[in-house]
Amino acid sequence: MCGIVGFVNPNNHTQHWREPLLQMTSAIGHRGPDDDGHWFDAEAGVALGHRRLSILDLSPEGHQPMASESHRYCLIFNGEIYNFAELREQLESLGHRFRGHSDTEVVLASFEQWGLEDSIKRFVGMFSMAVWDRKHRELHLVRDRLGEKPLYYGWAGNVFVFSSELKALRPHPMWRDEIDRNAVRLLMRHSYIPSPYSIYRGIFKLLPGTILSLPIAMISERRLPKPVAYWSAKKIAEAGIADPFTGSDREATDHLERLLRQSVRKQMVADVPLGAFLSGGIDSSTVVALMQAESCRAVKTFTIGFNEEDYNEARYAKAAATFLGTDHTELYLTPKDAMSVIPKLPLIYDEPFSDSSQIPTLLVSQLAKQHVTVSLSGDAGDELFCGYKRYELGRDLWGRINRIPVSQRRGLIKAIRRIPSGVWDGLFGWTAPLINRYGRPGLVSDKLNKVAELLDVESADAIYRRLVSHWKEKDALVPGSEDLPTAFTRVEEMANISDFTQRMMFADTTSYLPDDILVKLDRASMAVSLESRVPFLDHHVVEFAWRVPMSMKVRDGKGKWLLKQVLQKYLPQKLIDRPKMGFGVPIGDWLRGPLREWADALLDQKRLREEGFLNPQPIHQRWEEHLLGAQNWQYHLWDVLMFQSWLAEHRSATTASKETAPPSAA
Repeated sequence: MCGIVGFVNPNNHTQHWREPLLQMTSAIGHRGPDDDGHWFDAEAGVALGHRRLSILDLSPEGHQPMASESHRYCLIFNGEIYNFAELREQLESLGHRFRGHSDTEVVLASFEQWGLEDSIKRFVGMFSMAVWDRKHRELHLVRDRLGEKPLYYGWAGNVFVFSSELKALRPHPMWRDEIDRNAVRLLMRHSYIPSPYSIYRGIFKLLPGTILSLPIAMISERRLPKPVAYWSAKKIAEAGIADPFTGSDREATDHLERLLRQSVRKQMVADVPLGAFLSGGIDSSTVVALMQAESCRAVKTFTIGFNEEDYNEARYAKAAATFLGTDHTELYLTPKDAMSVIPKLPLIYDEPFSDSSQIPTLLVSQLAKQHVTVSLSGDAGDELFCGYKRYELGRDLWGRINRIPVSQRRGLIKAIRRIPSGVWDGLFGWTAPLINRYGRPGLVSDKLNKVAELLDVESADAIYRRLVSHWKEKDALVPGSEDLPTAFTRVEEMANISDFTQRMMFADTTSYLPDDILVKLDRASMAVSLESRVPFLDHHVVEFAWRVPMSMKVRDGKGKWLLKQVLQKYLPQKLIDRPKMGFGVPIGDWLRGPLREWADALLDQKRLREEGFLNPQPIHQRWEEHLLGAQNWQYHLWDVLMFQSWLAEHRSATTASKETAPPSAA
């Protein structure tokens, strides 16, 4: 696990490259505290920088940037190739010789033997990389299939720049940041900025499963081609549904267990201490159970707990750890712990990001780093095996709403909104247990107002977009902005899937998973120099998951049926069958209590008006309603607070960089 940076300036080959590159690599030192490296091709104006977190082959033989045996390719690489040992054996049989034991050497030898794209298709792993082909004078940027490792790219003036994190682009003397109002609009809707966009105009995220190839002549002309897919989630989903697994329940369970166990086994290879995050849920418990089955010693496991019972999974994690025999460590969070983390979030997440589970993710990463350097995670089980409650909710709502004439729906919307919230809670509080089956406990009025927002939708897909959206179009929150196409709205990128539940799962796999879940995990873990690995995202597991029929994912109204069958081989039923909680935090309560003063300052109407990005009126209204307890607007407010917090840090950093900027000759 590492960090990569670089730039290409064909029009200024020799001057002023070293200092910008040193500053850029230094900005992501947390991603690789063990070593740094720099390389420059004076003929082409290509500069490559690397920060190394040593995981495999701790010797200097793993140093990057690394050149291939023929010196045709120069590589900087972030991530892990889990099948590098098998590839190495093949390459050795073909005559290749290796100096050390790193997967980086294997990557380069693969390029020499099979070419770039064919090699990438052979890799099993998580990675982002930059490859300079000296023979063809072409730069290639590559990102793994599901988007575990980040890679940004774009322009700083006339210079092409790229990096693992945005903060590494800012030190370049040609950098001129311009906040994209349309990206702010996306943030307020999704709590993250979907690919390929970033918070800055002209800077993009490389889409998962793609290669961006840039001949030096194209960079000279300041042109960017479209990334080309070498692996397509759309094609995998469509092919899997067209060719479903036809074996028995037992055969499907055994096959999934073999794939997951193989993935876990490969991801446990490391020359440094290794452990796992354990929440006590199905996904992380499955990963830990398989790790323990593969290990001859107690696996180190880590969990975060809360004193608020509605959010506390730590007791389940402890019970699973005790049964499996892991070496378990837990930490209970308080609002004070959250306060200590919140000021760091803008720096860690680099662009505004407002999934509030970023807080426990960062704290559990800090906890794990005290004991290990690599930690496995149970992320992606929900997307692959139908685990989110919103899938059931979306299905049920559309089934009911679609039967109601549009005119009657409009009448219902008016009725719900006309009656004060307190009246709904007083009259229908008894329905809360039924309503809460689809989410965390909350006021009946909260749930009914969310239903009212869904009654005017025209399609099943529109219902899901509403379910996963916070601030809606009607709120006019970001003046002067417009909607950008995303994975949720680009028709050409949606898989041709007839089943609504599978369409929801596909949408999450191509947007929410890479742009929220994996961003949260990568930034939180790398902020403390901890490598995180996700066994569910071995592409063999993903491809099989799409072949699994829905009858094996959802049974008796409950999701993740097949995954639970695997886990039942390792844990007793009583530790498996329990309500899903997720990895949330009681932000709503904290905003009314210990975080109120901090939030008040960021949500000040005068401040919002002067900054000019957000409309103060709807924000003020929801803040007042939240403080009074009339509505729980925690997620909407957290979107605004994280943007405001990031904006303050951004402006402070911009001012500081202007005061210390070197001459802009690069």
